[in-house]
Amino acid sequence: MNPADDGALQSLLMPVFRAGDTYTVDPDITEAAALAFWTAPEKSVFMAEMAGEVIGTYYIRPNQAGGGAHICNCGYITAAAATGRGVARAMLAHSLQTARAEGYRGMQYNFVVSENTRAVATWQKAGFEIVGRLPQAFNHPTKGLVDAFVMFKSLVD
Repeated sequence: MNPADDGALQSLLMPVFRAGDTYTVDPDITEAAALAFWTAPEKSVFMAEMAGEVIGTYYIRPNQAGGGAHICNCGYITAAAATGRGVARAMLAHSLQTARAEGYRGMQYNFVVSENTRAVATWQKAGFEIVGRLPQAFNHPTKGLVDAFVMFKSLVD
């Protein structure tokens, strides 16, 4: 990703953040704040394109500082028009490859909304395990209080 991609990135972020059903981001976030959140200095951001169209994005960053910096964390967003076309799986594969190349020993998702069943199934199919359940930790806009999962995958062979 580079600064010329800001508009395309905002077009991916804003519908997902506005929906308020998968990320713990205020649905009323401004475009500038959303961009700043996704592209914070500790994150490396990637864009997925197909035929010149941006269809997804993800970031990778250390999950924690200091003694926890050997585990990474990622966030992923797929364009609504690209849902079901393998974009999330491709970004996941790229992020796992990137994480290993950068020396991370594991990947952890800290807060996966239980109702985000497509994501949960994708991560589990790739070998992630649910290692924690946070009861009623997310206030879903249509389903009320739902659980969130902590998911983990070792990157050590």
